[in-house]
Amino acid sequence: MRRRFLLVALPLAVAACGLSERPYEVRREWPLLVRRPTAVPPRADGPVLEVRDLRAGPGLAERGLQSLRSDGSIQTAFYEQWAVPPAEGAEDSLRQWLAQSGQFAAVVSPGSRAAITLSLDGELTTLWTDGGVARAAIAVTAVAMGAATRRIVLQQTFAGTAPVADSSPAAAVRAQLAALAEVFAQIEGALARV
Repeated sequence: MRRRFLLVALPLAVAACGLSERPYEVRREWPLLVRRPTAVPPRADGPVLEVRDLRAGPGLAERGLQSLRSDGSIQTAFYEQWAVPPAEGAEDSLRQWLAQSGQFAAVVSPGSRAAITLSLDGELTTLWTDGGVARAAIAVTAVAMGAATRRIVLQQTFAGTAPVADSSPAAAVRAQLAALAEVFAQIEGALARV
């Protein structure tokens, strides 16, 4: 008798909570991959660049797409997220971007046995939408690796923006990737000057 009661009461209790009326939402994962418009082959006599781990700034360890509210707080989407942590995806994309710039003989990860000429370290400090604008920023430090000495040759924060076409998550993703591409281009230009 008790089982029969539970079989009848459980669906009624679930329906009363409103759970049966809520649509199932699928969590979407967006690739964080910034592609360089053109690829140039490596320069044989160029320096060897080491791109070290890109750290995540405060609040940017979350994979959910972020937007800045009017009160200055950050809203993180639960059902729309990057496929990888943002700093990790930005680091991989930056390494590929610089490798295809034609400025360097090689662009390597930490732990490489190559003779490093220049080491780049950084932190992803901004990656979100703010109203109709996507914003991205990376703070970097570049160190020239001499035989006996090391010296800082670049220490700067690079920021980029891109318009968001509409309020859809896909538009936010495209705009944030475009803002990151602008940041990467600025870093590339700064490294060319040092």
